[in-house]
Amino acid sequence: MASFLSNILSMFSGGGASKADAGKTSAAPPASQTYNDCQIFAVPQREGSQFRLAGRIEKQVNGETLVRTFIRADVFSSVDDAIETTFRKAQQIIDQHGSSLFADGEAIRQV
Repeated sequence: MASFLSNILSMFSGGGASKADAGKTSAAPPASQTYNDCQIFAVPQREGSQFRLAGRIEKQVNGETLVRTFIRADVFSSVDDAIETTFRKAQQIIDQHGSSLFADGEAIRQV
């Protein structure tokens, strides 16, 4: 009976979200910036009290938007740190892959 009352109280106090729901939600609206004709979106994922580095890189090719998504193992205690590092990682991906990043013409792909 005590756990039943505890569950009811947690629903009203905001503690009713399951661990699965909290594991893959976006931490904040996507932040974006432009780099080498690509649009970078930082979309850190909340994991408990931390934020996992995640984002996407978009580029217009022949009138079509091509998207490359990425998620890395890095986690941060601050959403701002996760966003800042996501931009640096995306720039590194763009620099390392060069024109081959979008050369396959796939609409969406993970890198």
